[in-house]
Amino acid sequence: MLRGHTDTIVLASLLDRDRYGFEIYNRVLQKTNHLYELKETTLYSSYKRLEKEGYIESYWGDETQGGRRKYYHITERGRELYRQKLEDYEFTKKILERLFMEV
Repeated sequence: MLRGHTDTIVLASLLDRDRYGFEIYNRVLQKTNHLYELKETTLYSSYKRLEKEGYIESYWGDETQGGRRKYYHITERGRELYRQKLEDYEFTKKILERLFMEV
């Protein structure tokens, strides 16, 4: 059911602030109460694709301890894509509700 929504999930995670990759992974786990887990390979493929298409940008953090983290930032183009995906979702949800409730 959630297949095909990884990019939208990533974009939604970046709406309020920049985040690093593993932080997005943990955010998905927390928001779903561990009911849904995105595989790291799936997430990193999404980051790469979204960045290549200009929907997000990345930069290295300046952590003083531990490994350096790559942060992701949503672009205006990414915000537009997110809004479109949200509209598509709302439309699909409305249609499915009508079809499923037709008993």
